[in-house]
Amino acid sequence: MAKPSTKPSNQQSRVTLTSQSSAYFQHHKLMALDSLKRLLAQPGSSLMTWLVLAIALSLPMTLYVSLENVKQLSRNWDQTSQISVYLKKGVLERFANEMTQEIATWPNVSSAAYIGPDQALKEFSASTGLSDVIFGLADNPLPGVISVIPRLANQDENTLEQLQIKLQEQRHVESVQLDLMWVKRLYQFMELGQRLVWALAALLGLAVLLIIGNTIRLSIESRRDEIRVVKLVGGTDAFVRRPFLYTGLWFGLGGGLIAWILLSAGLYWLSGPVEQLISLYGSEFTLQGLGFVDSLLLIFDGVVLGWLGAWLAVSRHLSRIEP
Repeated sequence: MAKPSTKPSNQQSRVTLTSQSSAYFQHHKLMALDSLKRLLAQPGSSLMTWLVLAIALSLPMTLYVSLENVKQLSRNWDQTSQISVYLKKGVLERFANEMTQEIATWPNVSSAAYIGPDQALKEFSASTGLSDVIFGLADNPLPGVISVIPRLANQDENTLEQLQIKLQEQRHVESVQLDLMWVKRLYQFMELGQRLVWALAALLGLAVLLIIGNTIRLSIESRRDEIRVVKLVGGTDAFVRRPFLYTGLWFGLGGGLIAWILLSAGLYWLSGPVEQLISLYGSEFTLQGLGFVDSLLLIFDGVVLGWLGAWLAVSRHLSRIEP
């Protein structure tokens, strides 16, 4: 006796699965569009919510962009971290030049220049105005000096201290002078700024969750009767939760986009005066705005916070509504 064929049942199950998937995605599409239409139907209240969210999202990003610009500006301050390497008296100029060329090839050194005793004496005479007294000396008291400019990018004061020790260990070196106090202050300021960014982002992220959660709670209360009817005809919590999650997502997306617009407009407005001010100090600094990745991150954070705030609000209040 032949066994019954299972092909029709398998084909039927695949058709059923395909139709269910199509219905599932179709419902998501309908809920997304319906929630967006509900927000646009109340432009005043929706715009106010979007603006509040945009301000909360843009504040930590503004501090982050400011910190990145300070870091960029600090890369032009290498000249102020000059290390003076004083050579022993009597060192031949040939040895001093060889040492200068070798130091200039070190990875932590931006440049190195040798200043001979005669040149140092002329510069000291010109800066002090004591030329008559200095040229009356029988012997030049000034030693040869190698001026070393370290690379400050992605380095800290410990790296500069190690460079100072390495210079001190070189042959023909009498002493090395380096003022690390301003470098330590700079990096402490950077560390403080980074921590402020994270703290402000956490606090305002919590504020975004609370704002969206309260907005979704009011939306749930206004649609309480509708939710009861849906549950009465067999609608699951996931089915009822879906439009509110999309509402939170639209709030977060709109807040992120408006925050990006506000921040970009503010940076463009400030770029002219800032660049003119910096140019007075002889610097070619250009105000750095939001990059592509930072822009996407700002909008993505808004979407995630909007969805999460809606999910928390719906999970808390939806279970209290029963048919």
